[in-house]
Amino acid sequence: MLNDQVWPAMAKAFESSNGPLAERLVATLQAAQRAGGDIRGKQSAALLVVRGKPTGNIWEDRLVDIQIADHAQPLNELERILKVFRAYEHMNNGDLAIEKEDYQGAMQEYGMAEQMFPENLEMKYWHAISLVNIGKLKEALPLFRQIFAADENWRILTPRLVGVGLLNVNNEELDQIISLK
Repeated sequence: MLNDQVWPAMAKAFESSNGPLAERLVATLQAAQRAGGDIRGKQSAALLVVRGKPTGNIWEDRLVDIQIADHAQPLNELERILKVFRAYEHMNNGDLAIEKEDYQGAMQEYGMAEQMFPENLEMKYWHAISLVNIGKLKEALPLFRQIFAADENWRILTPRLVGVGLLNVNNEELDQIISLK
């Protein structure tokens, strides 16, 4: 460490932070950097959080595994990627809620993901697809309009989803979606 203030700063940050362990660890690393950080400088950062009681399945036991190999601001990038990770957790929770026919819960999860990353077209897109699949085409159309205006590739993808069962629409509904301006 650069100086003797780094460790106390880390301890104080960890003890005073709240929330999930991963976020608390990032706050601790940020505090360490503000206090002087690693004497060798900054280039990389990593975060690994594992389940307290292992299941024996490594893919289930690694709750968070993020590595920033080479970046000018590795801790800021680690924090950003953790936020992306959390947003996709909400998306996945929304998908699981759809499977359980908990449509209100699904829309809430998708909404939380989109609040975290309002510029993320993929999150909006799958939210719109889910709305259509639960019979809420009218609510989905404004989302599709925003998405298609930003990136035409989503319009191209949409008909492809019908054939593989990811979008449940008839031809008239599909035309209504893909003809949006």
